[in-house]
Amino acid sequence: MSKSDSKAERRSKKPSGLQVQDGDRFRPFMRGIIVHHLTSKGIAFEDAVKAANRVRNVLRGRDLVSREELVALIEEASGGKGISGNDEGPRQIFVGKNKTFFSKGFLSQSLLAAAIDPNDAFDVAQQIESELFSKSVDQIRRRDLRRLAFETLRKRLGEQVAQRYLVWRHYQEEPQKPVILLLGGTTGAGKTSLAIEVAHRLGLARVISTDSIRHVMRLMLSKELVPAIHSSSYRAFQTLSDSQGDDSVIQGFRVQANLVAVGVHAMIDRAIEENENLVMDGVSLVPGILNQDTYLNRAELHFLMVANLDAEEFENRFSAREAQASNRESHRYLSHIDSILQIQDHLLEVSEAHHVPIVDNKSFDKSVLSIIQSLMETLRKKESFDVKSLL
Repeated sequence: MSKSDSKAERRSKKPSGLQVQDGDRFRPFMRGIIVHHLTSKGIAFEDAVKAANRVRNVLRGRDLVSREELVALIEEASGGKGISGNDEGPRQIFVGKNKTFFSKGFLSQSLLAAAIDPNDAFDVAQQIESELFSKSVDQIRRRDLRRLAFETLRKRLGEQVAQRYLVWRHYQEEPQKPVILLLGGTTGAGKTSLAIEVAHRLGLARVISTDSIRHVMRLMLSKELVPAIHSSSYRAFQTLSDSQGDDSVIQGFRVQANLVAVGVHAMIDRAIEENENLVMDGVSLVPGILNQDTYLNRAELHFLMVANLDAEEFENRFSAREAQASNRESHRYLSHIDSILQIQDHLLEVSEAHHVPIVDNKSFDKSVLSIIQSLMETLRKKESFDVKSLL
């Protein structure tokens, strides 16, 4: 069988579930696509959802519908405003004086700063888009769009969520101090993955790990001169000539953390000088060693400690690391699991003593939301924002 014959057979073979047939092609029926089409024609979001539900109910129990029949059903369900009611296609809405295109994707991205699920953010953005279409808006001021986003969030998810959105918009548009988010945690706690995802949702480009800082320091300082930075955090005690007793692992870890703290302070100082927001993660971020008081009046510094209290989950994450990076062999970590857990216990202890909140990273998605919510609530309460002035 030729490749062309094989492709033709795949196109003509009907998949399972309700399918839309267009010639010899099949695609799955998706209610969301109908909603998108209808809102792009200027139909209000709620009305589009109702029309899509009507179509789905008519087709319930069937496994096939032709494209022509589907178009007719959409037309009927939407009162003649569906597919053929407007041949001009989706309108463009311009935002601000520079007349940039309104983007539902960009808007939903900015809404993530309210510490909401990405699906909720998309639904809110889609509702705003449909409202603008239904009112035939072709241009909107940024301030008015922000007000609309605030009101939509407030009605759907509550006042507190809506205010978190405004807080971050304020820090992005009128930055007086940079926001510095620090995520500490032992090896395997998941802090780096969390840092990357949080930075993505907040639209932050500057993300750095203390591992990178330590790597630069290793290039500048020889192993003979500063041996502690040339070893892993859980093996740093082996480089100390006078380490002894049950606390030797912690002694070596703290020696290394004190050395890396020099580079950590330098990176934070640089971010402050450039008034740039920063997300930093790393095992070397230790409450008490890192002098937070230095930045009280210079930055909005928010420190969180990421932990994983499930020893079995630690093993699973190390195995995942091995699958993603060949130089991170799981057995290298698992053979030192006791030392890693000992460091975690120490970090939890000093975090409690220095009032650093702890994120128990049982669920990645929940931890991301928890970190963003903690940051936004701290900023919101610290500044005592006047909501009216931001609208």
